[in-house]
Amino acid sequence: MVTKDDVIKVLKKCYDPEIPINIVDLGLIYGLEVEDGRVDIKMTLTTPFCPLASVIVEDVKKKVEKIKGVKKVNIELVFEPPWSPDRMSSSAKKKMGVGP
Repeated sequence: MVTKDDVIKVLKKCYDPEIPINIVDLGLIYGLEVEDGRVDIKMTLTTPFCPLASVIVEDVKKKVEKIKGVKKVNIELVFEPPWSPDRMSSSAKKKMGVGP
């Protein structure tokens, strides 16, 4: 049976092609539900005008679909609340030189 931890592990292998930090540490994942093989992901982008939005979403979908036990993947792009660097993990902030 697929778990949230299984999905998060895979999401940490997904990157915004312009930023060398995975989408989990970037703070782009706003919600994750896993039930009976169905994975629902609410995610955002660093900007609503991201030219690579479809590439990122497709990468997430393809990678999550490969997890054993996943039957369906639904990805919803949301932009409220807007993404900000405050959502990044401390290691991501350090890597990007954000904050004190």
